[in-house]
Amino acid sequence: MKSLRLGLSLTLVLALTACGDSGDSGELKMGIAVANISLNFAQEMVKGAESASGHEGGVDFKAVGPPNTDGPAEQQLFQNLTVTNPDGVILMNLDPPIFTRPAAEAIDKGVPVVALDTAPMPGSKITFYVGNDNYQLGVLLAEEALERLPSNPSGSIVVGVPNPGTPVLDSRALGIKETLNKKAPNIQVLGPFQTYSDANQNYGAWSSLVHANSGALAFLGVGDADSYNLAKIKQAESGKYLVAGADVDPQTLQGVKSGLDFVTIDPEHFFKGYIATAMLIRSVKQKKPLPQGWLVMPGLVVDQANVDSVMQRMTSPQAAYDFHKAEIDKILANPEAFLKPLSEAR
Repeated sequence: MKSLRLGLSLTLVLALTACGDSGDSGELKMGIAVANISLNFAQEMVKGAESASGHEGGVDFKAVGPPNTDGPAEQQLFQNLTVTNPDGVILMNLDPPIFTRPAAEAIDKGVPVVALDTAPMPGSKITFYVGNDNYQLGVLLAEEALERLPSNPSGSIVVGVPNPGTPVLDSRALGIKETLNKKAPNIQVLGPFQTYSDANQNYGAWSSLVHANSGALAFLGVGDADSYNLAKIKQAESGKYLVAGADVDPQTLQGVKSGLDFVTIDPEHFFKGYIATAMLIRSVKQKKPLPQGWLVMPGLVVDQANVDSVMQRMTSPQAAYDFHKAEIDKILANPEAFLKPLSEAR
């Protein structure tokens, strides 16, 4: 997923989404930077951030991100955002090392920065992170697979990661592998193999893996393109193996509804984007420091029993907010109850 398109000019990688009333000169100028504004996971985080900024009020909010996963391009967009919207920035990225210095420089200049979805590196000076326990999300996926296999299964399971080296995704893959090793010792876990975030590259990678491992019990991915492309491949080839991945792209939800994907693991990106943004805005308005540490966000197993409610949630930001409102209120009322040390983030 680290396609480093260094030769592209900024105009080619710039993708801006103005949120709220962009014509309004809000009391605060804030924003969010995401790794790939074209993919569902980032779009959901942006929608959550937009929703929070609208509910909190008094904010001129902007979202930026490259149209393809491109760390250096996002880095430049983030740095620009800290200049144009200096009252606070949410940073979601897939390449934490290259954001360490830009984040520290922004904070030194007085710009509050909250890490979202990917834990910050030491030296970034970011002290508040909102994200899932991604290892546990991998555990959930492995356990759901085992529930659908015979007892004491024997065979191979293939694991794919869109861009190896991304901590969020690597943690999910590790959770899958270690859970299978522990609970099903007769299963051989193959991979994780690189499956890419670009939809076409992802389809090609999985097609090759399926053909090379035609007797596998299951193919498990940890990203959104993994989910819907595995469903397409299984349908096209009438596969008898299990397939599943993560996230709630509409194609993935349709795959779950039809039974092609046995589940998808939902990191609840709207929910995370909302919480991170609401807490940042309240901190700045109230002139109170942000909490320090990792605010652990839940994940959701989506299967045929609850996929319709999740599909309804996806119809609008208001529907998403209504779906999450009880949990949003609970966390915002007492965020400290959900905090762990930043060093434990995984």
